[in-house]
Amino acid sequence: MEAFSRRTGTQLGFFITEPNRGDYLIQLRKKRTRSTEDVIGDLRDQIVKTQPALRIDFGQVIEDMLGDLTSSVQPIEVKIFGNDKQKLHHLAKETASVISKINGTADVFDGVVIAGPSISINPKSVALAQFGITPANLQYQLQTSLEGNVVGTVFEREQMPNMRMVYPGNTQLSVEDINKQQIFLPNGKLKPIGELANVTLNEGDAEVERQNLQMMGVVTGRLDNRDLGSVMKDIKKEVSKIALPQGYSIEYGGSYAQQQQSFKELLMILIIASLLVFGVILFLFKNIRVAFTILFISVLGIAGSYAALLITGTPLNVGSYTGIIMIVGIIGENAIFTFLQFRESMKEGKSTDEAIIYAISTRLRPKLMTAIGAIIALMPIALGIGTGAQLHQPLAIAVIGGFIFALPLLLIVLPSFIRLIFRKNNL
Repeated sequence: MEAFSRRTGTQLGFFITEPNRGDYLIQLRKKRTRSTEDVIGDLRDQIVKTQPALRIDFGQVIEDMLGDLTSSVQPIEVKIFGNDKQKLHHLAKETASVISKINGTADVFDGVVIAGPSISINPKSVALAQFGITPANLQYQLQTSLEGNVVGTVFEREQMPNMRMVYPGNTQLSVEDINKQQIFLPNGKLKPIGELANVTLNEGDAEVERQNLQMMGVVTGRLDNRDLGSVMKDIKKEVSKIALPQGYSIEYGGSYAQQQQSFKELLMILIIASLLVFGVILFLFKNIRVAFTILFISVLGIAGSYAALLITGTPLNVGSYTGIIMIVGIIGENAIFTFLQFRESMKEGKSTDEAIIYAISTRLRPKLMTAIGAIIALMPIALGIGTGAQLHQPLAIAVIGGFIFALPLLLIVLPSFIRLIFRKNNL
Protein backbone atom coordinates (compact mmCIF):
# COMPACT_ATOMS: atom_id res chain seq x y z
CA MET A 1 0.00 0.00 0.00
CA GLU A 2 1.10 3.55 -0.77
CA ALA A 3 -1.44 5.55 1.25
CA PHE A 4 -5.01 5.44 2.55
CA SER A 5 -7.72 7.77 3.84
CA ARG A 6 -10.69 7.10 6.11
CA ARG A 7 -14.14 8.63 6.19
CA THR A 8 -16.97 8.03 8.65
CA GLY A 9 -20.64 8.56 8.00
CA THR A 10 -20.27 8.74 4.22
CA GLN A 11 -19.64 6.55 1.19
CA LEU A 12 -17.30 6.59 -1.77
CA GLY A 13 -19.85 8.59 -3.77
CA PHE A 14 -20.13 11.13 -0.90
CA PHE A 15 -23.58 9.90 0.12
CA ILE A 16 -24.63 10.68 3.67
CA THR A 17 -25.05 7.42 5.61
CA GLU A 18 -25.38 6.19 9.18
CA PRO A 19 -22.56 7.12 11.61
CA ASN A 20 -21.66 3.44 12.01
CA ARG A 21 -20.66 3.22 8.33
CA GLY A 22 -17.62 4.50 6.52
CA ASP A 23 -14.96 3.61 4.01
CA TYR A 24 -11.24 3.44 3.38
CA LEU A 25 -9.82 4.71 0.10
CA ILE A 26 -6.57 2.76 -0.41
CA GLN A 27 -3.92 3.64 -2.98
CA LEU A 28 -1.60 0.81 -4.00
CA ARG A 29 1.99 1.21 -5.08
CA LYS A 30 2.57 1.49 -8.80
CA LYS A 31 5.54 -0.86 -8.64
CA ARG A 32 4.33 -3.99 -6.88
CA THR A 33 4.52 -7.76 -7.33
CA ARG A 34 0.93 -8.51 -6.25
CA SER A 35 -2.26 -7.78 -8.14
CA THR A 36 -5.14 -5.73 -6.75
CA GLU A 37 -7.23 -8.88 -6.31
CA ASP A 38 -4.47 -10.55 -4.27
CA VAL A 39 -4.22 -7.55 -1.94
CA ILE A 40 -8.01 -7.46 -1.51
CA GLY A 41 -8.11 -11.18 -0.74
CA ASP A 42 -5.36 -10.84 1.87
CA LEU A 43 -7.09 -7.87 3.53
CA ARG A 44 -10.44 -9.65 3.52
CA ASP A 45 -9.02 -12.74 5.25
CA GLN A 46 -7.24 -10.71 7.93
CA ILE A 47 -10.28 -8.53 8.69
CA VAL A 48 -12.63 -11.52 8.92
CA LYS A 49 -10.25 -13.24 11.36
CA THR A 50 -9.55 -10.24 13.59
CA GLN A 51 -12.86 -8.30 13.35
CA PRO A 52 -15.67 -10.86 12.83
CA ALA A 53 -18.36 -8.37 13.90
CA LEU A 54 -17.66 -6.04 10.97
CA ARG A 55 -19.50 -6.21 7.66
CA ILE A 56 -16.98 -5.36 4.95
CA ASP A 57 -17.29 -4.73 1.23
CA PHE A 58 -14.42 -4.24 -1.22
CA GLY A 59 -14.81 -2.46 -4.53
CA GLN A 60 -12.82 -0.60 -7.16
CA VAL A 61 -13.17 3.19 -7.40
CA ILE A 62 -14.16 3.35 -11.08
CA GLU A 63 -16.43 0.30 -10.73
CA ASP A 64 -18.19 1.87 -7.75
CA MET A 65 -18.70 5.18 -9.55
CA LEU A 66 -20.13 3.43 -12.61
CA GLY A 67 -22.38 1.44 -10.28
CA ASP A 68 -23.69 4.67 -8.75
CA LEU A 69 -24.48 6.01 -12.23
CA THR A 70 -26.33 2.82 -13.21
CA SER A 71 -28.04 2.42 -9.80
CA SER A 72 -26.48 -1.04 -9.34
CA VAL A 73 -23.35 -0.87 -7.24
CA GLN A 74 -22.99 -4.63 -6.62
CA PRO A 75 -22.27 -7.13 -9.41
CA ILE A 76 -24.40 -9.80 -7.70
CA GLU A 77 -27.91 -8.82 -6.62
CA VAL A 78 -30.75 -11.22 -5.83
CA LYS A 79 -34.15 -9.67 -5.11
CA ILE A 80 -36.75 -11.65 -3.18
CA PHE A 81 -40.32 -10.31 -3.34
CA GLY A 82 -43.05 -11.11 -0.83
CA ASN A 83 -45.58 -9.69 1.61
CA ASP A 84 -44.29 -10.84 5.02
CA LYS A 85 -41.25 -8.97 6.35
CA GLN A 86 -40.08 -11.71 8.71
CA LYS A 87 -40.39 -14.37 6.00
CA LEU A 88 -38.44 -12.17 3.57
CA HIS A 89 -35.63 -11.79 6.09
CA HIS A 90 -35.52 -15.54 6.64
CA LEU A 91 -35.36 -16.22 2.89
CA ALA A 92 -32.72 -13.50 2.44
CA LYS A 93 -30.48 -15.07 5.08
CA GLU A 94 -30.98 -18.52 3.57
CA THR A 95 -30.15 -17.19 0.09
CA ALA A 96 -27.06 -15.36 1.39
CA SER A 97 -25.87 -18.58 3.04
CA VAL A 98 -26.22 -20.46 -0.26
CA ILE A 99 -24.48 -17.75 -2.32
CA SER A 100 -21.55 -17.40 0.10
CA LYS A 101 -20.67 -21.09 -0.46
CA ILE A 102 -20.37 -20.64 -4.25
CA ASN A 103 -16.84 -20.36 -5.62
CA GLY A 104 -16.08 -16.86 -6.88
CA THR A 105 -18.32 -14.87 -4.51
CA ALA A 106 -17.18 -12.52 -1.76
CA ASP A 107 -18.62 -9.91 0.60
CA VAL A 108 -22.06 -11.55 0.50
CA PHE A 109 -24.65 -9.56 2.49
CA ASP A 110 -28.18 -10.71 3.28
CA GLY A 111 -29.53 -7.14 3.12
CA VAL A 112 -31.03 -7.19 6.64
CA VAL A 113 -30.15 -3.80 8.15
CA ILE A 114 -31.33 -3.18 11.70
CA ALA A 115 -32.15 0.48 12.37
CA GLY A 116 -32.00 1.31 16.01
CA PRO A 117 -32.12 0.96 18.91
CA SER A 118 -34.93 3.45 19.43
CA ILE A 119 -37.18 4.75 22.20
CA SER A 120 -40.95 4.83 21.77
CA ILE A 121 -43.16 7.11 23.87
CA ASN A 122 -46.86 6.21 23.65
CA PRO A 123 -49.23 8.63 25.43
CA LYS A 124 -51.86 7.33 27.86
CA SER A 125 -55.09 8.86 26.56
CA VAL A 126 -56.96 8.49 29.86
CA ALA A 127 -54.18 10.12 31.90
CA LEU A 128 -53.83 13.01 29.42
CA ALA A 129 -57.59 13.68 29.53
CA GLN A 130 -57.59 13.49 33.32
CA PHE A 131 -54.92 16.19 33.69
CA GLY A 132 -56.09 18.29 30.71
CA ILE A 133 -53.04 17.87 28.51
CA THR A 134 -53.32 17.53 24.76
CA PRO A 135 -51.03 15.12 22.85
CA ALA A 136 -49.58 18.12 20.94
CA ASN A 137 -48.64 19.86 24.19
CA LEU A 138 -47.06 16.67 25.51
CA GLN A 139 -45.07 16.29 22.33
CA TYR A 140 -43.86 19.90 22.47
CA GLN A 141 -42.64 19.53 26.05
CA LEU A 142 -40.95 16.22 25.26
CA GLN A 143 -39.23 17.77 22.26
CA THR A 144 -38.03 20.67 24.39
CA SER A 145 -36.56 18.34 27.00
CA LEU A 146 -34.87 16.00 24.52
CA GLU A 147 -33.80 17.96 21.42
CA GLY A 148 -35.05 21.49 22.02
CA ASN A 149 -37.41 23.88 20.22
CA VAL A 150 -36.75 27.15 18.41
CA VAL A 151 -38.04 29.99 20.61
CA GLY A 152 -36.63 32.98 18.75
CA THR A 153 -33.70 34.48 16.88
CA VAL A 154 -30.66 36.53 17.84
CA PHE A 155 -28.75 39.07 15.75
CA GLU A 156 -25.13 38.01 15.30
CA ARG A 157 -22.61 38.96 12.57
CA GLU A 158 -25.30 40.38 10.27
CA GLN A 159 -27.29 37.17 10.49
CA MET A 160 -30.33 36.00 12.43
CA PRO A 161 -29.58 32.45 13.64
CA ASN A 162 -32.30 30.53 15.49
CA MET A 163 -32.18 30.30 19.27
CA ARG A 164 -33.11 26.87 20.60
CA MET A 165 -34.24 26.18 24.16
CA VAL A 166 -33.38 22.76 25.55
CA TYR A 167 -33.13 21.20 28.99
CA PRO A 168 -29.61 20.77 30.41
CA GLY A 169 -28.11 17.28 30.23
CA ASN A 170 -30.45 16.18 27.43
CA THR A 171 -27.72 14.21 25.61
CA GLN A 172 -27.03 11.91 28.58
CA LEU A 173 -30.54 10.73 29.43
CA SER A 174 -31.25 7.04 29.89
CA VAL A 175 -34.67 5.40 29.52
CA GLU A 176 -35.16 5.68 33.27
CA ASP A 177 -34.22 9.35 33.19
CA ILE A 178 -36.77 10.00 30.46
CA ASN A 179 -39.43 8.31 32.61
CA LYS A 180 -38.61 10.79 35.39
CA GLN A 181 -38.67 13.91 33.22
CA GLN A 182 -41.22 16.42 34.50
CA ILE A 183 -44.17 17.69 32.42
CA PHE A 184 -45.97 20.93 33.22
CA LEU A 185 -49.72 20.54 33.82
CA PRO A 186 -52.18 23.36 32.97
CA ASN A 187 -52.45 24.22 36.68
CA GLY A 188 -48.67 24.69 36.92
CA LYS A 189 -47.94 21.44 38.73
CA LEU A 190 -45.42 18.85 37.52
CA LYS A 191 -45.93 15.22 36.60
CA PRO A 192 -43.30 12.68 35.47
CA ILE A 193 -43.61 11.41 31.90
CA GLY A 194 -43.95 7.84 33.21
CA GLU A 195 -47.43 8.68 34.59
CA LEU A 196 -48.63 10.20 31.32
CA ALA A 197 -47.04 7.88 28.71
CA ASN A 198 -45.38 4.50 28.27
CA VAL A 199 -41.66 4.78 27.53
CA THR A 200 -40.23 1.61 25.95
CA LEU A 201 -36.85 0.72 24.46
CA ASN A 202 -36.86 -1.03 21.08
CA GLU A 203 -33.81 -3.07 20.13
CA GLY A 204 -34.27 -2.01 16.52
CA ASP A 205 -36.37 -2.76 13.46
CA ALA A 206 -35.15 -4.04 10.12
CA GLU A 207 -35.26 -1.56 7.28
CA VAL A 208 -37.85 -2.29 4.59
CA GLU A 209 -36.99 -1.96 0.89
CA ARG A 210 -39.60 -1.72 -1.83
CA GLN A 211 -39.69 -1.83 -5.60
CA ASN A 212 -42.85 -0.78 -7.42
CA LEU A 213 -44.55 -0.64 -4.01
CA GLN A 214 -43.75 -4.33 -3.41
CA MET A 215 -41.77 -5.37 -0.34
CA MET A 216 -38.47 -7.09 -1.09
CA GLY A 217 -35.27 -8.41 0.42
CA VAL A 218 -32.00 -7.81 -1.46
CA VAL A 219 -29.00 -10.14 -1.19
CA THR A 220 -25.80 -8.66 -2.65
CA GLY A 221 -22.24 -9.79 -3.24
CA ARG A 222 -19.07 -9.19 -5.23
CA LEU A 223 -16.87 -11.34 -7.46
CA ASP A 224 -13.64 -13.02 -6.42
CA ASN A 225 -11.40 -14.11 -9.34
CA ARG A 226 -14.30 -15.38 -11.46
CA ASP A 227 -16.35 -13.84 -14.24
CA LEU A 228 -19.90 -12.66 -13.66
CA GLY A 229 -21.54 -15.03 -16.14
CA SER A 230 -20.22 -18.29 -14.67
CA VAL A 231 -20.85 -17.15 -11.08
CA MET A 232 -24.45 -16.17 -11.86
CA LYS A 233 -24.99 -19.53 -13.59
CA ASP A 234 -23.97 -21.34 -10.37
CA ILE A 235 -26.03 -18.94 -8.25
CA LYS A 236 -29.17 -19.55 -10.32
CA LYS A 237 -28.66 -23.29 -10.06
CA GLU A 238 -28.29 -23.26 -6.26
CA VAL A 239 -30.91 -20.59 -5.52
CA SER A 240 -33.50 -22.49 -7.57
CA LYS A 241 -33.30 -25.26 -4.95
CA ILE A 242 -34.70 -22.92 -2.25
CA ALA A 243 -38.38 -23.60 -1.65
CA LEU A 244 -40.34 -20.35 -1.99
CA PRO A 245 -43.79 -19.98 -0.38
CA GLN A 246 -46.74 -19.17 -2.58
CA GLY A 247 -46.75 -15.52 -3.64
CA TYR A 248 -42.95 -15.13 -3.35
CA SER A 249 -40.61 -14.67 -6.32
CA ILE A 250 -36.92 -14.10 -7.07
CA GLU A 251 -35.44 -11.64 -9.56
CA TYR A 252 -31.77 -11.15 -10.47
CA GLY A 253 -30.53 -7.56 -10.68
CA GLY A 254 -27.27 -5.67 -10.21
CA SER A 255 -24.57 -5.65 -12.85
CA TYR A 256 -25.84 -9.00 -14.17
CA ALA A 257 -29.22 -7.54 -15.15
CA GLN A 258 -27.50 -4.51 -16.68
CA GLN A 259 -25.15 -6.81 -18.59
CA GLN A 260 -27.96 -8.97 -19.97
CA GLN A 261 -29.87 -5.89 -21.10
CA SER A 262 -26.73 -4.47 -22.71
CA PHE A 263 -26.03 -7.79 -24.46
CA LYS A 264 -29.52 -7.83 -25.97
CA GLU A 265 -29.16 -4.26 -27.20
CA LEU A 266 -25.63 -4.85 -28.57
CA LEU A 267 -26.78 -8.03 -30.33
CA MET A 268 -29.55 -6.03 -31.97
CA ILE A 269 -26.99 -3.38 -32.97
CA LEU A 270 -24.70 -6.08 -34.44
CA ILE A 271 -27.53 -7.58 -36.49
CA ILE A 272 -28.72 -4.20 -37.76
CA ALA A 273 -25.15 -3.11 -38.58
CA SER A 274 -24.54 -6.36 -40.49
CA LEU A 275 -27.75 -5.92 -42.48
CA LEU A 276 -26.83 -2.32 -43.28
CA VAL A 277 -23.36 -3.39 -44.46
CA PHE A 278 -24.98 -6.08 -46.61
CA GLY A 279 -27.37 -3.52 -48.09
CA VAL A 280 -24.58 -1.04 -48.88
CA ILE A 281 -22.42 -3.72 -50.55
CA LEU A 282 -25.39 -4.99 -52.55
CA PHE A 283 -26.14 -1.43 -53.69
CA LEU A 284 -22.50 -0.82 -54.72
CA PHE A 285 -21.72 -4.08 -56.52
CA LYS A 286 -25.20 -5.24 -57.61
CA ASN A 287 -24.16 -8.83 -56.82
CA ILE A 288 -25.80 -10.74 -53.99
CA ARG A 289 -23.06 -13.38 -53.91
CA VAL A 290 -20.36 -10.75 -53.41
CA ALA A 291 -22.40 -8.98 -50.72
CA PHE A 292 -23.01 -12.23 -48.88
CA THR A 293 -19.33 -13.24 -49.15
CA ILE A 294 -18.05 -9.96 -47.68
CA LEU A 295 -20.62 -10.10 -44.88
CA PHE A 296 -19.70 -13.73 -44.16
CA ILE A 297 -15.98 -12.86 -44.00
CA SER A 298 -16.74 -9.94 -41.66
CA VAL A 299 -18.80 -12.08 -39.29
CA LEU A 300 -16.10 -14.78 -39.27
CA GLY A 301 -13.77 -12.22 -37.67
CA ILE A 302 -15.79 -12.61 -34.48
CA ALA A 303 -14.13 -16.01 -34.02
CA GLY A 304 -10.76 -14.32 -33.57
CA SER A 305 -12.11 -12.05 -30.84
CA TYR A 306 -13.72 -14.98 -29.04
CA ALA A 307 -10.50 -16.99 -29.29
CA ALA A 308 -8.46 -14.14 -27.80
CA LEU A 309 -10.92 -13.78 -24.91
CA LEU A 310 -10.85 -17.53 -24.31
CA ILE A 311 -7.05 -17.80 -24.37
CA THR A 312 -6.57 -14.85 -21.97
CA GLY A 313 -9.44 -15.91 -19.70
CA THR A 314 -11.17 -12.56 -20.20
CA PRO A 315 -14.96 -12.55 -19.66
CA LEU A 316 -17.34 -11.45 -22.37
CA ASN A 317 -18.74 -8.11 -21.22
CA VAL A 318 -19.97 -4.86 -22.70
CA GLY A 319 -16.44 -3.70 -23.52
CA SER A 320 -15.42 -6.87 -25.36
CA TYR A 321 -18.80 -6.98 -27.12
CA THR A 322 -18.15 -3.45 -28.40
CA GLY A 323 -14.75 -4.59 -29.69
CA ILE A 324 -16.44 -7.44 -31.58
CA ILE A 325 -18.79 -4.98 -33.31
CA MET A 326 -15.78 -2.84 -34.26
CA ILE A 327 -14.00 -5.86 -35.79
CA VAL A 328 -16.99 -6.69 -37.99
CA GLY A 329 -16.92 -3.17 -39.44
CA ILE A 330 -13.13 -3.09 -39.89
CA ILE A 331 -12.97 -6.45 -41.70
CA GLY A 332 -15.95 -5.46 -43.87
CA GLU A 333 -14.22 -2.23 -44.88
CA ASN A 334 -10.98 -4.01 -45.83
CA ALA A 335 -12.89 -6.64 -47.79
CA ILE A 336 -14.73 -3.95 -49.77
CA PHE A 337 -11.48 -2.22 -50.74
CA THR A 338 -9.96 -5.56 -51.76
CA PHE A 339 -12.89 -6.39 -54.00
CA LEU A 340 -12.87 -2.90 -55.52
CA GLN A 341 -9.20 -3.40 -56.45
CA PHE A 342 -10.06 -6.81 -57.92
CA ARG A 343 -12.93 -5.40 -60.00
CA GLU A 344 -10.78 -2.59 -61.40
CA SER A 345 -8.16 -5.14 -62.42
CA MET A 346 -10.78 -7.30 -64.14
CA LYS A 347 -12.00 -4.29 -66.12
CA GLU A 348 -8.47 -3.79 -67.39
CA GLY A 349 -8.62 -7.21 -69.05
CA LYS A 350 -6.71 -9.29 -66.53
CA SER A 351 -7.71 -12.86 -65.76
CA THR A 352 -9.38 -13.81 -62.50
CA ASP A 353 -6.19 -15.21 -60.97
CA GLU A 354 -4.11 -12.22 -62.08
CA ALA A 355 -6.71 -9.77 -60.74
CA ILE A 356 -6.84 -11.57 -57.39
CA ILE A 357 -3.05 -11.61 -57.07
CA TYR A 358 -2.84 -7.93 -57.99
CA ALA A 359 -5.62 -6.95 -55.55
CA ILE A 360 -4.09 -8.90 -52.67
CA SER A 361 -0.56 -7.61 -53.30
CA THR A 362 -1.82 -4.03 -53.61
CA ARG A 363 -3.86 -4.18 -50.41
CA LEU A 364 -1.30 -6.20 -48.43
CA ARG A 365 0.68 -3.23 -47.10
CA PRO A 366 -2.40 -1.21 -45.93
CA LYS A 367 -3.81 -4.31 -44.22
CA LEU A 368 -0.55 -5.03 -42.39
CA MET A 369 -0.05 -1.38 -41.41
CA THR A 370 -3.59 -1.13 -40.07
CA ALA A 371 -3.38 -4.40 -38.13
CA ILE A 372 0.14 -3.91 -36.73
CA GLY A 373 -0.51 -0.25 -35.83
CA ALA A 374 -3.75 -1.09 -34.01
CA ILE A 375 -2.20 -4.06 -32.17
CA ILE A 376 0.80 -2.01 -31.00
CA ALA A 377 -1.44 0.85 -29.88
CA LEU A 378 -3.81 -1.44 -27.96
CA MET A 379 -1.17 -3.72 -26.45
CA PRO A 380 -0.54 -1.61 -23.28
CA ILE A 381 -4.27 -1.57 -22.55
CA ALA A 382 -4.55 -5.31 -23.25
CA LEU A 383 -1.70 -5.93 -20.78
CA GLY A 384 -3.41 -3.76 -18.16
CA ILE A 385 -0.65 -1.15 -18.10
CA GLY A 386 -1.65 2.30 -16.89
CA THR A 387 -4.35 3.83 -14.70
CA GLY A 388 -7.83 2.62 -15.61
CA ALA A 389 -6.49 0.19 -18.24
CA GLN A 390 -8.30 -2.76 -16.66
CA LEU A 391 -11.63 -1.12 -17.48
CA HIS A 392 -10.91 -1.21 -21.24
CA GLN A 393 -8.81 -4.38 -21.24
CA PRO A 394 -11.57 -6.69 -22.61
CA LEU A 395 -12.21 -4.32 -25.54
CA ALA A 396 -8.50 -4.19 -26.43
CA ILE A 397 -8.11 -7.99 -26.27
CA ALA A 398 -11.19 -8.54 -28.45
CA VAL A 399 -9.96 -6.05 -31.08
CA ILE A 400 -6.41 -7.50 -31.14
CA GLY A 401 -7.75 -11.03 -31.54
CA GLY A 402 -10.02 -9.89 -34.35
CA PHE A 403 -7.17 -8.14 -36.18
CA ILE A 404 -4.92 -11.21 -35.98
CA PHE A 405 -7.68 -13.47 -37.29
CA ALA A 406 -8.62 -10.93 -39.97
CA LEU A 407 -5.31 -11.29 -41.84
CA PRO A 408 -5.82 -14.91 -43.01
CA LEU A 409 -9.46 -14.14 -43.70
CA LEU A 410 -8.61 -11.23 -45.99
CA LEU A 411 -5.52 -12.79 -47.57
CA ILE A 412 -6.65 -16.41 -48.01
CA VAL A 413 -10.38 -16.96 -47.40
CA LEU A 414 -11.69 -13.89 -49.25
CA PRO A 415 -9.58 -14.49 -52.42
CA SER A 416 -10.71 -18.13 -52.44
CA PHE A 417 -14.37 -17.11 -52.40
CA ILE A 418 -13.77 -14.47 -55.09
CA ARG A 419 -12.13 -17.07 -57.33
CA LEU A 420 -15.08 -19.43 -56.87
CA ILE A 421 -17.55 -16.68 -57.76
CA PHE A 422 -15.65 -15.30 -60.80
CA ARG A 423 -13.95 -18.44 -62.11
CA LYS A 424 -15.59 -17.81 -65.50
CA ASN A 425 -14.34 -14.16 -65.65
CA ASN A 426 -17.89 -12.85 -65.28
CA LEU A 427 -18.41 -9.60 -63.39
